[in-house]
Amino acid sequence: MPAHGFAIRTLDPGSNSAAELLALSDAHMARLYPEASNHPVAAATLATAGTLFIGAYAGRSLAGCAATRLLDGDGRYGEIKRLFVLDRYRGRGIARALMERLEQHLREHGVDCARLETGVLQPEARALYLALGYTERAAFGEYAPDPLSLFMEKRLTV
Repeated sequence: MPAHGFAIRTLDPGSNSAAELLALSDAHMARLYPEASNHPVAAATLATAGTLFIGAYAGRSLAGCAATRLLDGDGRYGEIKRLFVLDRYRGRGIARALMERLEQHLREHGVDCARLETGVLQPEARALYLALGYTERAAFGEYAPDPLSLFMEKRLTV
């Protein structure tokens, strides 16, 4: 196990541990935002080609997850989805490590842009994304402008 106490590995979105984590993430988001402002991707989508779904493990326990989907719209980009870390593991650098692994994956696939949508009621997420070099932008892809959504992107060096 790495010195920071967790390991990042590919995660099967159909596994029980992934389903439990995604359900907790969904419940968390439902407490913060109305249904129209929540944009999760289903577990079945996380298993499709062009999608990488990863988990952070503390020993044998799944502590967090994240995904990226390769998309073509106004150019080829990777959309970051499903970043979630259990409360008891927050503050240990897990979200940052998951994001860095997703960005590495995008670079390895020749993708030079990462995009995401997050909510305005998640200042910790926004702070992380800003610290990682993401900047705010207009809605993209199939998203409509939403006062509860914040859209961000980062140019990656390929």
